[in-house]
Amino acid sequence: MSSMIMNVVVAGLMLFSSADPGGGGGDVEVRTSQEKNSVGVTLKNSRIVLSGNGRGGKSDGYRLKRPCWYEPAQNAEEMLDFQRWVTRVDLYDPKTRAENLKKFQEKLGEEGRWWTIAHNSSDPNGLSCQLATDSYVFVPPNTTPPGGITLQELIDIARAALTVPEPKVMLNPDARSYVNLPTWVWLDGVGETTRSVTATLPGVMSATVTADLKNIEIDPGTKEDRAEVKEECGPTGRPYAKGGEFTCGVRYLRASADQPRDVYTLTVTSVWEVGVQAAVVPFAYDPIQVSATRDVEVGEVQSTVRGSG
Repeated sequence: MSSMIMNVVVAGLMLFSSADPGGGGGDVEVRTSQEKNSVGVTLKNSRIVLSGNGRGGKSDGYRLKRPCWYEPAQNAEEMLDFQRWVTRVDLYDPKTRAENLKKFQEKLGEEGRWWTIAHNSSDPNGLSCQLATDSYVFVPPNTTPPGGITLQELIDIARAALTVPEPKVMLNPDARSYVNLPTWVWLDGVGETTRSVTATLPGVMSATVTADLKNIEIDPGTKEDRAEVKEECGPTGRPYAKGGEFTCGVRYLRASADQPRDVYTLTVTSVWEVGVQAAVVPFAYDPIQVSATRDVEVGEVQSTVRGSG
């Protein structure tokens, strides 16, 4: 299996500017999911921004290790202003409003920042994790609270949001092949073979996860005594070229007439092996593998022998 590398590019950590009010734990949602695949990442009450061309394909179901976490939000003055707006008098009676604002007023004049809870609502445990946790914690400068988001977790969020194209398998011959005839295999519609997702917590940190496609794997749908597989394919296979060298595809050695539905089921898997190139993150991800199938009918070459005289 050829290797391909998922590079993690980590922007430098920056102190959160007090001029940036950020989010106050409001109902902010960033969704990355696929129509054909229910697995995805839905960041609820989060300030994290997801971007890049590695979204909108097929997810491999990578799951975040923790479904909820704290994110840095506003300083004491900014949070109090935000809470005064949230609990404005047209929504709360004066007594309830005063009780709700008390803990925020108590932090006025203190250095530090409020952190608010966020969660991945695509995880079935995401909401319960958030509900079991205080919505706001006040944290001194240059401090991360228990449960606060880490650089590792931000990289994991980018990894969970990363998707790859679902391959469309092309064959030549396309409709029907024959015993001992090379069946060329390649992928169509892959698009860019480098895909990336950047997860950014504005003003705090950013991580970009990049995957580079290097090879495909071919399963002919039968045993070695019935098919010869060639896998010198490159990233997306070898389109048929008249007079070209056959290096990627299958040469079937037996007809498919004795198979279920009279066909072989050929499977092509694009393998996106992943790793991390960053000294701060000494670990590797498992490969992303996405497969597609094609039915291949293989017939016998018919020949007619005529007698002389």
